[in-house]
Order: sequence, then C-alpha cells, then structure tokens
Amino acid sequence: MARVVLENLCKNFAGAKGEEVCALKNASLVVEDKEFLVLVGPSGCGKSTTLRLIAGLEEISRGAVSIDGQVVNDVPPKDRDVAMVFQNYALYPHMTVFENMAFGLKLRKFPKAEIHQRVREAAEILELVPCLDRLPRALSGGQRQRVAVGRAIVRKPKVFLFDEPLSNLDAQMRVQMRAEISRLHARLGATMVYVTHDQVEAMTMGDRIVVMNEGAIQQVADPIQLYHHPANLFVAGFIGSPPMNFFNGTICVDGNSLLFAEQNSASPSVSGNFSLRVAEAHAGKLAAYAGQPVVLGLRPENIALTTPIAQPPTENRVTATVEVVEPMGSETYLYLTTGAHSFVARLAAAEKAEVSHKLEFRFDLTKAHFFDPATEQAIV
Repeated sequence: MARVVLENLCKNFAGAKGEEVCALKNASLVVEDKEFLVLVGPSGCGKSTTLRLIAGLEEISRGAVSIDGQVVNDVPPKDRDVAMVFQNYALYPHMTVFENMAFGLKLRKFPKAEIHQRVREAAEILELVPCLDRLPRALSGGQRQRVAVGRAIVRKPKVFLFDEPLSNLDAQMRVQMRAEISRLHARLGATMVYVTHDQVEAMTMGDRIVVMNEGAIQQVADPIQLYHHPANLFVAGFIGSPPMNFFNGTICVDGNSLLFAEQNSASPSVSGNFSLRVAEAHAGKLAAYAGQPVVLGLRPENIALTTPIAQPPTENRVTATVEVVEPMGSETYLYLTTGAHSFVARLAAAEKAEVSHKLEFRFDLTKAHFFDPATEQAIV
C-alpha cells in the first residue's frame, strides 16, 4: 500500500462569466500508509475535488500530489495505481457481477486463472458468491455497492478512493455498509480515502478526519479529538449530532473569578437572561477577554435538567422554555429557548418535559468551549 501526500494543493475552475473560482485552497495533507482517512464537510467544500485530484480526474492548478513517494501530477489516472468507488455504482448493466468485477483486469490483460482467483476472493470477502451470475438489475442497492467495491478490490491498488459511496442507500443499509467497509479496511490493511458529507459516517469510520469548508482544511484529527477539542466554530458546530449549542455573551470580572454574561444574539446591546461562572481551569485563558465578547459552546449532553426550579436560582442554572420535544427511544432531545438564544439539551429517556413549560437546567461549564467571535478560533 502507499502513503499519499498533498502539498499546497489548489484547484481553480472557470466561472460562468469567465472569472476564476477557487474550489480548493492550499490543501496540505498526509495520508499515512494503511490509514483510513475521511474527508467531511458540507456540499461544495472541496472534498470530492480533493479526491478527484488524487485520482487524476481533475487537473491540478497548483501544488503537488505524491503517491508512494512519487509526484503524480502528470501521471495519467490509469497509471496511478488507485481505485475509485463512486456514489452511483457505475456498473455495466449488460454484464454479470463477475464480468463487472473482472472487466478492469481483462483490460489490463491479466491471465484468466488470476482473474478468476481475484474475483472469487473479493466475492467471498463481500459475500457476493451467490450473485456472481446475476445482472445488476437483479441486485439490491447494497449488493450493487458491494460489487462496485469488489471491482476496486480485485485491482489490489495502492490507494482506495471512496466518493460518497453510501449516499444512495437507505438509512439501515448505510449503517450496514459502514460496518462492512470498516471491516474491509481492517482485513485488507489498505490505504483508504473516504469522502462523505455525513459527520456520523466520518466519526464512526475514520482513523482520522479532515474537516473542510469553503475549499479549505479546517482541522485534521482523530474523531475523539475533533469532538472534544474543535479548532474553531465551524468544526464545533459541524461535528456532533445534535450539534454544539452556541451562546453570544461577554466575559465579566466578578471578584477573583470570571462570569459569562449572555447577550441577545439579535441585539448585542441588549443583556441576556443569565450569567454563568467560568470554570477555574478556563479562567487563565479567558482573563485576556475580560469585558470583550466571546461565544460559549456547550454540547447538548452537558446540559442537565434540574427540577424543581430553585428560588432563587443557584449557580450556573438557566431557565428556558421548551419549544419542541423529540423522544428518540434511548434518549430525548429538548429544543429550548432562553428568549435570547435557542439551544438543545440531550436528556435520559425517563426524564419528561412538555412543550411551553419553563424548566431549569444546569450548564456544566467544566465542559464548555469558548471562541473568539472575530476570528472564530477556539480560545478554550
């Protein structure tokens, strides 16, 4: 297998009026040998463009792509020794499963015996042996996707590239195929680069995750690091389901400690409804922001229901009105408002709430994140 290196990679397209549109901005990245790396981000962020530049399906504007130590900028796609699995399967409808999987090997004039051996091995890995004589129209969506993966496996390439391969499957089949591709990576020990817009796929499959937005890499880290230590507001809001809650406010000095005072997000000059004491562990980094605006970020699971409402409210308690209740079976999501901000709390299934009721919640500020609203970079 191979190590893939991107150095200051850029891709520009011509716009409708002939203007230059930048799809990828100075992307530098190393995919280690045998690593499963996931590129994730919203539509149009540049993740599929990055994959196509590695495969050679798009011309590089600036920068370099190296595979196994060799710069491949001018190497044709067929000679890069990569295999790509597309979103739409791209199977030949008049060929059987066996013929689809064997087609690339036949074009490369492999011996018949080796073709049969490779196809059979891939079919056994993917549980496709009973389907080898069927046409694609006789297969389910999941089986078609496995055939597309099998066609890549028989090539035994240096690098596997997956471009949103599960997007056309239903929810249950996506979960199944996620597990199958992860098992496949463990079995093959292959270098894999996987593109998705689904952050749940990224979190459950990747050894490391590359979060992208507007053509730029925002952060590269393992899933747990991304979740607990996001580099900026975008990563914090994109990774996690439900996403992180954000509150606009100001850092205030209160004796020897600091407070976060909520401000109305629509009218910053209007005070909010609560103040929270900043955890001692965060006070050192936030001291320089005294009197300045910041953004508080808090995950839904770090907001706990406290009943009944204390009179007067105790420290780090926030009163909010329930707008929506979403029972999920094992847990319940409450969509709430303070009047100045809307937020989500993740509760145990046994905890009950009704729409329009006012409830009190404890914010765990030891798990809080703070961001600079000007740069959007993480402070804590």
